[in-house]
Amino acid sequence: MGPSRIIAVRHGESEANLAYRRAGERPLVYGRGDDEVTLTALGREQAAALGRLLAALPAGEEPEQVWCSPYRRALDTWEGARAAWGAGPLPLTVDDRLRDQEQGAFARLNPAAVRERFPGEPARREAEGAYAFRPPGGESLADVVVRLRAFVRHLERRADGRRVLIVAHDSVVLGLRHVIAGAPDAELAAVLEFAPVLNASVSVWRTGEGAFELVRFNDVGHLTS
Repeated sequence: MGPSRIIAVRHGESEANLAYRRAGERPLVYGRGDDEVTLTALGREQAAALGRLLAALPAGEEPEQVWCSPYRRALDTWEGARAAWGAGPLPLTVDDRLRDQEQGAFARLNPAAVRERFPGEPARREAEGAYAFRPPGGESLADVVVRLRAFVRHLERRADGRRVLIVAHDSVVLGLRHVIAGAPDAELAAVLEFAPVLNASVSVWRTGEGAFELVRFNDVGHLTS
């Protein structure tokens, strides 16, 4: 049967998100590894807003288990949300399959730096398609989907009948949309129309008629209320 409800959240704004945005079209090599990046002050505020949203959920909709990416920005988002929620201890599982899409040789580089250092790669990405393109030494979105499919099968056993919160990354939330829908891999490109997945956005699925129903996707209403 699997989980009765899945809430998937992208982490709050990270220091790398902010640095890349400020750099604009100026090439930038960010100083920290992807797994080390922490939240900005805004990201911490977004995590707290997520916690307030969880606290306001009706009885029977609040998460019973938490599954989190091992990356610092995701863990910090959960900790900030948990503190604002004020809930008691919840089972927390850190799962490597929820890590962000690995960028290989592009790690720490903003798009302008990628174009500067790897001038032929943007054309290859265009030719192969954004979902299939694999940076040198990195992962494609299709690769992320492979590990997420294994994760969802694992969740079916470990969270049967439970309400689950997943705190991870934009590529993970997009991949989950594809996997949970049971769409064939030939249709993976279609999921990109729902990008970008916003910082601290909430996506919700619930079971019904033997399958998952998407309730809302990439919702950030709690960040402005």
